[in-house]
Amino acid sequence: MILQFLKSSFHSVTRALRKTRERLGSSFRSLFGRGQIDEELFASCEELLYEADFGVKFSKELAEKIRHFLRKNPKAGAARVLSLLEEELLANTAPFDFALKKAPSGPTVILIVGTNGNGKTTFIAKLAHRLQTEGHTVLLAAADTFRAAAQEQIALWAKKLGIDLIRGTYNADPAAVAYDAITAAKNRGVDFVLIDTAGRLENKSHLMKELEKIKRSCQKLSPEAPQETLLVLDATIGQNGLDIAKTFKESVGLSGLVLTKIDGSAKGGGAIAIQRELAIPIKFLGTGESIADLVPFEPKSFIHALFFDE
Repeated sequence: MILQFLKSSFHSVTRALRKTRERLGSSFRSLFGRGQIDEELFASCEELLYEADFGVKFSKELAEKIRHFLRKNPKAGAARVLSLLEEELLANTAPFDFALKKAPSGPTVILIVGTNGNGKTTFIAKLAHRLQTEGHTVLLAAADTFRAAAQEQIALWAKKLGIDLIRGTYNADPAAVAYDAITAAKNRGVDFVLIDTAGRLENKSHLMKELEKIKRSCQKLSPEAPQETLLVLDATIGQNGLDIAKTFKESVGLSGLVLTKIDGSAKGGGAIAIQRELAIPIKFLGTGESIADLVPFEPKSFIHALFFDE
């Protein structure tokens, strides 16, 4: 059962990263097919890495690693260079803990933040479904009380998944909704509370104060809550997501990242670059449209799938 699950997760990540892999793999093989190691090749390697969204600084560092390696191993081919990149990227993930933190007792509270349009509510539904399939009980909190559509959307998911939902009236205090949700979870013996929040970054100061208040409200009932504060980012926006992530990290603190729509572009390198820049681990990847298309981030399989089919 576990082996089948791991294989399924690996294949979904491999499928999702197809565009990145095809771009990087075919381009690197074409470059090395010239059989000439020169400055033009090194510049092209850096350009390819940049186009895959590793960022300016990181692309330069990786290209310099390639340069140093090829000067010592001039006969190495594209496959060996891609393996070198795989090794370098994997080394960058070593400091991180990718496991989902859980409360030692009582409900585990997960606060989900992010700007509107990045797939936040859909991620909540996918995570709830995943937790259900693992045998956990889940309660949803609709703490985005400023958009009627947000409450309606999460209510539809709750009904579809057969999950209890705590919600307030329109324009109600989001912190009060979070408080009520955790209280209900404690009384009902629920394992996980997933709290949806507003994503109005255009009113940044107000939003961040609101999120801070929600966190304080959670801590009144459980001092260690929320156990996770996860930022949901659309992977297709690439390095632009870095500025969004910095804003949330500085204001409310983040314990993990969630990348949605990882299958939608050839910019898979942005996942590693953002994680490295912010020193925050990726916790989950959205790999497709289905409710089941959510996998925990596993660095070895993800990085391998950036360059190789198997």
